[in-house]
Amino acid sequence: MASGNEWSGKLSLETRQFFHKGLQRQPRSHYSTSGTLDYYTDWNDGYDSFSFSGFARLDSADEERTHADIRELSWIHVAEDYELRTGVRKVFWGVTEGIHLVDIINQTDLVEGFEGEEKLGQPMVNLSFERDWGLVDLFILPWFRERNFPGDDGRLRIPVTVNTHDVVYASGAGQHRLDVAARWSHSLGDLEIGLSHFSGTSREPRFTLQTFGDNGQGVPTAAELVPVYETIDQTGLELQYSLADWVLKLEAISRSGQGRRFTALTTGVEYTQVGIFDSRIDLGWVAEYAFDDRKRLAPAGSMEHDILLATRWNFNDANSSYALAGLFWDHISHERLFSLEANTRLTESLLLNINLILVDSRELKTDDASRLASLIDPASPQSGFNAATEEVMDYYSVRKMGFIRQDDYLQMAISWYF
Repeated sequence: MASGNEWSGKLSLETRQFFHKGLQRQPRSHYSTSGTLDYYTDWNDGYDSFSFSGFARLDSADEERTHADIRELSWIHVAEDYELRTGVRKVFWGVTEGIHLVDIINQTDLVEGFEGEEKLGQPMVNLSFERDWGLVDLFILPWFRERNFPGDDGRLRIPVTVNTHDVVYASGAGQHRLDVAARWSHSLGDLEIGLSHFSGTSREPRFTLQTFGDNGQGVPTAAELVPVYETIDQTGLELQYSLADWVLKLEAISRSGQGRRFTALTTGVEYTQVGIFDSRIDLGWVAEYAFDDRKRLAPAGSMEHDILLATRWNFNDANSSYALAGLFWDHISHERLFSLEANTRLTESLLLNINLILVDSRELKTDDASRLASLIDPASPQSGFNAATEEVMDYYSVRKMGFIRQDDYLQMAISWYF
């Protein structure tokens, strides 16, 4: 007999107003509506439970952002000394604020936000058991989910079309490759530690540039990027140490399978002032540094030598008001990205959310696909593959925010919870 049976959900209306037309002449005004529907029930005195979470969005401008996904569809069985979770689920690993290097189980839902915070549901079998020496999670991941990308009319995207129909896999099994993962976590006083390993298809694709067309002189007239999903092994480390009002954090990974083995880390501190000015407001300060030893060989958007400075305001009022402002700064290219997220409840069931993104990036030498394609002219010794590779690396690495330099926007959303 079921002891719990609950439906809930959310409907949202969103407007995203850009301050400029896109580099590919995309419109400045985007509107969308989205919805989430959740269901939960349990039985067997709570030892067995079932949960469902579905999501859908309808977007006015970007057909690729109009999509639906099952975030969760899982059965959980709790036994005396283990838990078994089977189905589609979302799993989060990580401790830092700006970049979650170790978080690798779920695929990024890129059309929901370029920050990478939203994830697609992942089919899995997860066995979890806890002992005096720590918590162990074992994962079998039987189906790979490809990353989605904004369409030609979408914003905050690279200027070259991504061809998601001719995806390349390093594994002959393609999406059917059986991925596995394991994680051990433990608390030792004020120190929390996590150690994980993943072996399978990389959630982060690399790209090959394909050109086509001919301008009559043997030079391609158009280009597209084809995602390549390689088979990787990644070992991750998470450390978090609490010291009074201070928290020290570290995430680090070592990965093989995408060229030479590389190491990346993000580390920093968080300081919280409780009840500033004798009020109920808590103010948090965050400073983090991200490093990737691939440097210019890192994929577009990677944080290979970046600093995050952020402040978090928790007003602790009846409206659950909250604000987070952050600045990403690349001290090599001097690019900056400022973000502000704030929300407050208008009524018991209505929530107002505001997001602001401002980008400060240097001018690009290359703005469109035709210019990029012209760099790869097999008949021209002045360009050729090496010159094209260097230019593409410069285009995506040195100025990694350049392709969104005209995508400053203000977003407002009203959500009704039921």
